[in-house]
This record gives sequence, structure tokens and C-alpha cells, in this order.
Amino acid sequence: MIRRMPETPIKRVGLTGSIATGKSLAASFFEELGVTVIDADLLARKVVEPGTPALGEIVKRFGPKVLLKDGSLDRAALGKLIFPDEKARSDLNAIIHPRVAREAELEFSRAFAADPDSFVVYNVPLLYETGMEKGFDLVVVVVASPSTQLERLTTRDGFTLFEARERIASQMDIFKKAGLAGAVLENEGSVEELRLQVAALAAAIRGHNDKTRKDLTNRHS
Repeated sequence: MIRRMPETPIKRVGLTGSIATGKSLAASFFEELGVTVIDADLLARKVVEPGTPALGEIVKRFGPKVLLKDGSLDRAALGKLIFPDEKARSDLNAIIHPRVAREAELEFSRAFAADPDSFVVYNVPLLYETGMEKGFDLVVVVVASPSTQLERLTTRDGFTLFEARERIASQMDIFKKAGLAGAVLENEGSVEELRLQVAALAAAIRGHNDKTRKDLTNRHS
């Protein structure tokens, strides 16, 4: 559902949600439609590869227990430390997010150089939590109810009920995010239903961009 569109062409789309709402699935449907998608989680893994300054800072802050035997980051061990501790999450974000932001900007630049008229989707979990929303022409939130999130986390991902609730609680309320968004994708039904919503949204964005570009051309002609 589209709530509001900007008056100018949409170049940067922020795609977010909360854990287990289906934002990565939605991102994959944008990719099926030929839209470039930048994945913040993949960039976050890149910036903490063995030998990187970020991984060194993480070990300094949280200790060697967050490393696997091969020297790579033990994300499960780190997760158990940060999800119940707001200060720990904040410290980790301060290490990772600036580096991810720099990598993302490089990806945006490459995408727009290849196709100046395209729009690019940035799949990012903590968009609102980190105050990134002003950097996008349109923010899209993928919504699922907390009960659906719990079911997915416990049955699909193997978390205990306590762990699942802890992870959901560590993020901003999903309905608050939806209220701030320019568009909302509801992911309570089938996979195909979400795919159709993404297709409709992508078509609306492209139509909006064609119209606003023509309007701008007419004003200057």
C-alpha cells in the first residue's frame, strides 16, 4: 500500500521491517523485476571479515569469545551478547554502521553510473533505529504481526520463545515503523501475495518516475 510519494523522481528506496517480517524475501522479488538491491546485511558481513579493522574493534570490545576457530566472527555468540544489552548493541552499531554506510554509497554510485534513470533498493534492517530515513526518497516497510514473527523465529530459525521475543523487542515496534513509511508491504499471507505487492509497488515507482521526469522536462522547455 502506497501512502505518499515525493514530488520528485524516486532514486533511493529504503526497504526495512523487523526481524522475520520478510524484508529479504521482498528484496528478492525486487531483484526478480530487474531492480538493483543493495543488502546491508551482506555489507555488514564484508566489513567484519578476518583481518578487517572492524573485526579487531569488535574483539577489543567484546573479547575473543566472539570469534570462531578460523578467526571469523561468531555471529551467534555475538548475538547472545548484544540482544539483551542496549549499550552493547549501540557499541556494535558504532563500529559497523559507518563502514557499511560507506560501502553502500559505493554500491549506489555504481548502480546510478550504470543506469542514471534507475531506482535502487537498499535492504536495511535498522533504518529507523539508526536515523537513516532522511537519506531515501521512499521508505518501504514490510509488516508482519508480532505473533507471526514469533512463529517464524521459533519454527523456521530455531530460536526459543524467549530468544525470539528478545530479538523482536530489540527493534522498533513494527507498526510504528509502518506509520512512518511511505509504502507498506503486508506479509501475513502467501509468498505469491507478497510477490504481487512488490510488483505493484515497483510498477508504481517506475510510473511515478516517468511522470515526474516528464513534468520536469515540460517545465524547463
